[in-house]
Amino acid sequence: MSLTIRVLMIMSLSVAAGGSLIHGGEGMWMPMQIPDLAEDLKALGFEGDPAAFADLTGQPMGAIVSLGGCTASFVSPQGLIATNHHCVQRSLQYNSTPEMNLIEDGFLAQTMKEELSNGPGSRVRVADSIVEVTARVLENLDGTVPDRQYRDRIDRRIKELTAECETEGYRCRVSSFFQGMRYYQVRYLEIKDVRLVYAPSRDIGEFGGETDNFRWPRHTGDFSFYRAYVGPDGKAAEYAEENIAYRPKRWLKVSAEGGNPGELVMVVGYPGRTSRHGTYGEIREYVEYNIPRRISSSEEQVAILKALGRESEELAIKVDRRIGGIENGLTYRRGILDGMKNGGVLAARQAQEQELTRWIEADPVRQEKYGDVLPRIQRIHEAARETRERDGALNGLFRGSTLLNSSDTFYRLSLERVKPDMERERGYQERDWVRMKQGEQRGQRSLDVRVDRALFRRAVLEAAGLKPGQRIAALDHAVGIKAGMAEDKVAQSVEKFLDRYYQGTKMADLGHRLGLMEMTTAEIEALDDPVVRLAVALFPLTYEIEENGKTRNGALAKLRPLYMEALLEMGGGKVYPDANGSLRVSYGQVKGTPAADGVYYTPQTTLAGLMSKHTGEGEFNVPPSQLMAVKALRSGKRTRYLDQDLGDVPINFLAALDTTGGNSGSAVLNARGELCGLLFDGTFESMAADYLFDERTTRSIVVDSRYMLWIMTEVDGAHNLLKEMDIVPAAAE
Repeated sequence: MSLTIRVLMIMSLSVAAGGSLIHGGEGMWMPMQIPDLAEDLKALGFEGDPAAFADLTGQPMGAIVSLGGCTASFVSPQGLIATNHHCVQRSLQYNSTPEMNLIEDGFLAQTMKEELSNGPGSRVRVADSIVEVTARVLENLDGTVPDRQYRDRIDRRIKELTAECETEGYRCRVSSFFQGMRYYQVRYLEIKDVRLVYAPSRDIGEFGGETDNFRWPRHTGDFSFYRAYVGPDGKAAEYAEENIAYRPKRWLKVSAEGGNPGELVMVVGYPGRTSRHGTYGEIREYVEYNIPRRISSSEEQVAILKALGRESEELAIKVDRRIGGIENGLTYRRGILDGMKNGGVLAARQAQEQELTRWIEADPVRQEKYGDVLPRIQRIHEAARETRERDGALNGLFRGSTLLNSSDTFYRLSLERVKPDMERERGYQERDWVRMKQGEQRGQRSLDVRVDRALFRRAVLEAAGLKPGQRIAALDHAVGIKAGMAEDKVAQSVEKFLDRYYQGTKMADLGHRLGLMEMTTAEIEALDDPVVRLAVALFPLTYEIEENGKTRNGALAKLRPLYMEALLEMGGGKVYPDANGSLRVSYGQVKGTPAADGVYYTPQTTLAGLMSKHTGEGEFNVPPSQLMAVKALRSGKRTRYLDQDLGDVPINFLAALDTTGGNSGSAVLNARGELCGLLFDGTFESMAADYLFDERTTRSIVVDSRYMLWIMTEVDGAHNLLKEMDIVPAAAE
């Protein structure tokens, strides 16, 4: 029996025989799995046809879009897109100046002509087909194929499938599922002209700031709107004034009822990555080494950026989005660390793997088939650990300096360009060249040498502190560091190096950087530019690391499917693949959660709670226009968005929904398939669910559609958008 057929059988049996999901909310399910979960959905009150979720072009799936890192959805026939406020930060930053700071003040276009371009490289992707390609990817591949060849053949076949799929206006992606047991190809319509329509002020869209991030109770209006545009011929086109609003075939109706306790809610989106099927050794490495290292690095970067932001409003605008992203990642990793250690997730994962080992050892046939899988995976990771300090510091250099990273990208491009397209590294094929250029054009708005230098200095000092045997020789040579050099001398050498690095480079000039895209390898190597010279000098080491990684990945590509097959064979029950950035559906109920001994979090927050947090400054400032709207409501002004049970306008609600990063902006649907909110966060206690789901603590935070509509009506006067959207009235109206 082939591996593919065996997995299909296991999945079919497990979904049918698995325990009820009514109370758990576990599962980031592939769209084609939803019809098999119809019984649970119906028991929860779903009023539609679960089979509809398998049709990516139907309702509601055809209305869901990817923004790249966030999810969104069409909410009008004129291409209006709803997503989170924090998902439009790049657009707000791109269009902000000290004289017109949209990050702080927000933005509302009263007409389509006033809508603002998001800048080069903005994309909206609408998935329209998903096809299994496992047989094509894994054809004639077995354990006898050498590790590196195994990896290279898979890579080549993915590139071939992608090229065959990408016809006019479409972008395609081939991804592995179930640890490489299955492969699917997704085709997307890619819309290239995306414009900012409306974002409330920071005091609404980020109320509570980093203090409340991933915390409950929450009172954040995390919503905003984009619009998709196409050329006059209706086809995808880059930004141009003559472009017209895209007319999607599907869009969501927005409900004025929001989400209420006990009700079914569903979230459709693009969750990033989870590791619930990873090995205990991999997760332990992440918890004990990677996370603490990333936390320390991020704390230092935030301190540097905040200090720079205090120097001027211009710098504050440039570093704002970066600070927000780093702080968000910081809180997320702290939550994982807390859940892994204090919440017992790491110990639970160890117990699961010990159970798997006992199950394998209990049967000679299983022992023969699976017995060496876990030990071999562990040995591969142990080998990679030997240079982890050096490899992490090297990676930090490229993350620290945008100029160095661009130099490295274009040097690599020169090496890849001379090859046939199918032999180029993914990311450097012809399909990627336009995106590279647009990334540089867009990044120029926030590029500042002062920021680059400050972050790169931190990265260089980290690398300068590496122990013998882990050092980066090319960097030591460039900086002038010698063995046994005193710490103060090292610091002096670093400062002199940075002076040469930034005073002698032209890489901060956009035209100069883009010019490198057209140069040959010899021409780049001949440039008298210290940043480019460093990138060229570092390349042999980065190439060596990547080549070693490819061999390891080939070995893992052979082992992981066997590991996954053992898990499936032993466990049965509910089976869904780890999140991998592909379209998924989760469902559960609006419900609270135990918070501490004797404390229970109810699932809704209101304007009353917002006002109790209001301090008039910083993260907890309710803007004057909203204060006036609250005062009018308290004075008896009627609103259709009042919740009669709460006696107030609801703001956010908790739901037992299984989500992770990438789900930000995802449409949350009610039992009728209407948009009742936008998902924007998980709780701090939920972070470790990326590794082990816990029904007791895993909750997602959603901005209630009633709060969105109330802000638009009573605070910001977005009546043009309210008129455009199809607002489904509350039952009591």
